[in-house]
Amino acid sequence: MSQLALPLRLADHAVFSSFFSAGNEALVATLSALADGTSDAGCWLWGPPSTGKTHLLQAVCDRAGDESVYVPLAQFADADPQLLDGLASRNLVCIDDLGLVAGDADWEHALFVLCNQILDADGRLVVTAAAPPRASKILLADLRSRLSRLPIFQLQALGENERAAALQLRARHRGLDLPNETARYLLTRSRRDMTSLYSLLDKLDDEALRAQRRLTIPFVKSVMQEL
Repeated sequence: MSQLALPLRLADHAVFSSFFSAGNEALVATLSALADGTSDAGCWLWGPPSTGKTHLLQAVCDRAGDESVYVPLAQFADADPQLLDGLASRNLVCIDDLGLVAGDADWEHALFVLCNQILDADGRLVVTAAAPPRASKILLADLRSRLSRLPIFQLQALGENERAAALQLRARHRGLDLPNETARYLLTRSRRDMTSLYSLLDKLDDEALRAQRRLTIPFVKSVMQEL
């Protein structure tokens, strides 16, 4: 019995409808098909930090429901690789941050066994990492070769205007109105990576709810000064 038999908690915001897909439309369509069970190819998704890899992987699991399992290796890299045992019983296995265990012989062997089990069972495998398979630090040649057969997608980072639009989409998903001028203010007054921007939006949401205020520039400025 897998130690991951109980589902891990997914972030409430990590759904397809809250992901700004500009430049990544083909990838989102592929992941949606995988989650819906209308595609069985699986995929390897790579890109730099703060581009949405974890968001998309959790969105796949949210859409697929109980037939899927989400494995965040950022939480389990120091655990026993035996926690992967039995995961191939799920129709869809999603492994986040595979690069964190690349080079660890025990983890690589366990992942190779899991990959074979998934393919033998006609299951689907989705993997995220910071680099494509052949540029990863995987030492086990058979594992690297097997993973290289997956369709490979590079997640494209958002441009300036797209970051503002993505921030507004996340705000609407939370039931917030983020005016254009406030979104631009945030982009020029805070760290520009999406992880930091989304974290700041979460804090602004909490403060706006507490103070019963709209996200105007003066209100946002006062909150940021306090932070």
